[in-house]
Amino acid sequence: MIVATTSQTNSSSAGHESIQTVTRFLQAIGHPTSLTRLADYILSNFSEISRCPHGSLFLFEREHHHYRQMHTFGHMTMFTVPSVMAIDHPLVQALIVGQHVFDGLESTLTPQPELSHAIPDTLSKSHTLAVPLITHGTLIAFTVLHSPTAQGTFSPETMELLTAMAQGAANALDSLLIYEDLRQSQALMRRTDRLRSLEIIAGGFAHEIRNPLTSIKTFIQLAPERKDDSQFIEEFSRIVLEDVNRIERLIQEILDYARYMDPQLTDEDLNDIVTSCLYFIQVTADSRGIKIEKQLAPELPRGMLDRQQIKQVLLNLLLNALDAVGEGPGSLRVRTRQFQKPEGTLFMQIDIEDTGHGIAPENLEHIFDPFFTTKHTSTMNAGTGLGLTIAHQIIQEHHGDIHVTSTVGQGTTFRITLPALHQ
Repeated sequence: MIVATTSQTNSSSAGHESIQTVTRFLQAIGHPTSLTRLADYILSNFSEISRCPHGSLFLFEREHHHYRQMHTFGHMTMFTVPSVMAIDHPLVQALIVGQHVFDGLESTLTPQPELSHAIPDTLSKSHTLAVPLITHGTLIAFTVLHSPTAQGTFSPETMELLTAMAQGAANALDSLLIYEDLRQSQALMRRTDRLRSLEIIAGGFAHEIRNPLTSIKTFIQLAPERKDDSQFIEEFSRIVLEDVNRIERLIQEILDYARYMDPQLTDEDLNDIVTSCLYFIQVTADSRGIKIEKQLAPELPRGMLDRQQIKQVLLNLLLNALDAVGEGPGSLRVRTRQFQKPEGTLFMQIDIEDTGHGIAPENLEHIFDPFFTTKHTSTMNAGTGLGLTIAHQIIQEHHGDIHVTSTVGQGTTFRITLPALHQ
């Protein structure tokens, strides 16, 4: 019979505990929700393992080619590090070349090693180490950990544990940074698509403010002559106030639409959003001889929607429909209704139907693909091929669906379904 010694048992127990620690750490950072939360979790765990109560995480900024301190843990009262470290900083170079945890690195934190005598005396009684976060052979970040009391060198087990956790932290950080880049790219795409619509909106806005501005101008011209006519002053003052409020609402609509914001789900009236969009394209439709038919369900349930994003989708579809019809004559029909699925879920439905040239069957399956467009680049209304992709994405994010049916020479119908609030 083989009997394990106490040292063997302790070693085995420590190894098992280390594996559990790394496993728990990796599970916790598997789905990070934000860069700040991930950085804080990394630093707090590294701090616990190293028994260093203070720490900073430095992240590589590609556009500036340096590492910036983006998060701290604890109170760095007895120890300070530069907030920015260039690629050629001694510590950065040591981490890039060595690619392992550095123990006791106070001298490397000064820009020039020969200036190590300038380090405060307090550091001689303290302990500092750096942990590199490396993925695909690249130093994407690193942590500087500090303890105000001297601890001696760290055990090989502690260094191995930090190294293993650092690898997992680097992978999680890299994934989150890729996701953030993607999110920013999507935001840029949406801004670009919104700019396409603003030209049409601006034309509608110019037309819509003409009437209220005319009434305001008339009142100003007549006021000196009719200043003693109290009834005239009272009535026209009311009209002018209504017109000013109307202009303010129009301006706010445009500003809200032009300014990209993170999704804001609020209790919204879909019919009201549809009406607002039709309001802006009416001038363009009239100028092209296109008749707009509006059939809105009178008791349509409300829904949790991002008003500006849904407007972006509808305006894109409406403008595409106008382009498909061309210079008319033709028609554009917009309908809303509610329906309930067998399991009881209540939905709102929007149909945008045009009498345009239609979409060829071979193009229908690609209609939501990025950069796919049936518009020729030589035309005035050439598309980017992103509008429908963005529309599809927005509707999916609202847990809805968007489908298209089309017949060449007869027209196209886009159907959107969105979850509704139960009445």
